[in-house]
Amino acid sequence: MRLDRFISQSAGISRSQARLLIRRGEISVGGEVAKDAARPVGEAETVTRGDLCLELPRPVYLMLNKPCGLLSATEDREQATVLSLLPPELAARVHLVGRLDKDTSGLLLLTDDGAWSHRIASPKHAIDKTYVAELAEPLVEDAEQRLAAGLLLRNEAQPTKPAILERLCATQVKISISEGRYHQVRRMFAALGNRVLSLHRERIGRLHLDAGLQTGQWRELTREERDCLA
Repeated sequence: MRLDRFISQSAGISRSQARLLIRRGEISVGGEVAKDAARPVGEAETVTRGDLCLELPRPVYLMLNKPCGLLSATEDREQATVLSLLPPELAARVHLVGRLDKDTSGLLLLTDDGAWSHRIASPKHAIDKTYVAELAEPLVEDAEQRLAAGLLLRNEAQPTKPAILERLCATQVKISISEGRYHQVRRMFAALGNRVLSLHRERIGRLHLDAGLQTGQWRELTREERDCLA
């Protein structure tokens, strides 16, 4: 982790404030005054400000019920992001584990544990995700077979990996995929001659969105929930 980020998270200040402390010579790493804000801080190194030893707070793991209309991004100059739903001091710490389209709602994970988020988001682990989709019209009869076989999407060289479809009613379905291509679910239904009216993610791996979590609300994961995705 960069030194300025380490100071920001451990002292609860902004990164610009952390860089100011470094310029003033108030920060030492391993007993030596630090001069480079981008200097990486090793796990065994001690960072101090005067006589105060700076330590990172315990890792945070969050579940958020994302509303439509917010970007899945840490910052954007023109549009509101999901981090606007969190207290500022918490928003400054976490990053998104994957993302959801602006017009997609549902389960979104946030953390400051880079190793944990990498295991979940990495394509090589192929963690499946389940969505509920409202469609413009009933699906074609062979949708299950075509999704299981893989679809070649527009401007793609490789077909999608097998997806599992469950029909809930004529125009509402559940779909489980193990990839994260751009607008993938919407494009898959477009390839079947249909259109998604609304999309909601309800599951990542073995973790389900808390049914009691209202749109826009968040909570910390339990240890069992965190470990089920590790």
